[in-house]
Amino acid sequence: MNQSASIIYIKEENFYLEVYLDPFNKRIRIDDYRGNTQLVLEKAEELARMHHAEKLIMKVRSEDFFHLLEKGLQPETVVDRYFLGSDAHFFSKFYTVERKKNEHWITEDGMIHSIYQLDSSFDKPYPPKEYELKKADESCAEELSGLYREVFQIYPTPLHDPDYVKKTMKEGTVYYVFFHQGKIVSAASAEVNSFYKNAELTDCATLKEHRKYGLMKIILRELEGELKQQGIYCAYSIARSLSFGMNAVLYQLGYKYRGRLMNNCYIYDKLENMNMWVKNLANG
Repeated sequence: MNQSASIIYIKEENFYLEVYLDPFNKRIRIDDYRGNTQLVLEKAEELARMHHAEKLIMKVRSEDFFHLLEKGLQPETVVDRYFLGSDAHFFSKFYTVERKKNEHWITEDGMIHSIYQLDSSFDKPYPPKEYELKKADESCAEELSGLYREVFQIYPTPLHDPDYVKKTMKEGTVYYVFFHQGKIVSAASAEVNSFYKNAELTDCATLKEHRKYGLMKIILRELEGELKQQGIYCAYSIARSLSFGMNAVLYQLGYKYRGRLMNNCYIYDKLENMNMWVKNLANG
């Protein structure tokens, strides 16, 4: 099976499916569906078997919550107001014993507890004047890829490839970056779903020697402002559950913890759990 991810659309007489095939992370994600929920689920399971997926993820509308529970899937997280103001519940099913095992869960529970003890007030940091914030364009693609290669040994999407970065920009993903002495040292993006009016804040990376100046908080605030200008108020971010710093940044920016996706994707140097954080940008 090809290692690059792809989106397929399935239209049958009684249902419609939008499917994200993700062979690199050995998973399949149902991003959208309409029609007969039972047939949708049967098709999703068929695809999971066909593609030898270890994990199936499905973004589920609130009205289908109990149907998915009855069918043996488990809710892992929720994104408030994802579907044009209606909540999306992320349900999962695992197909191998190994994919369901995890040694870090209790540690990560403790980290969330610790983060909620932090001061949640946000003081806008002011980095030294040598740092310059910019909205990235396609001319930044090569350097952005270099940053992601340097920060992440493994990444769940092919951001190490400049052509992929350019492709995401053409599809509406917005990147903001900090330059230091002409070099990109920090970056993040907003992956916009223009139909359902939500955005995932993602691809957060800062070189280790530049992490003491709060650059990521400034970038995420800038991205939030851009989203509000587009009339998008549902913002969410999925952070590595073992990264205290990134989870703390989201908490201090007013995001709320909404659960954890177990063994969700290969990132940093292994298969990791990912925490979901959600914010209603209309509230501030």
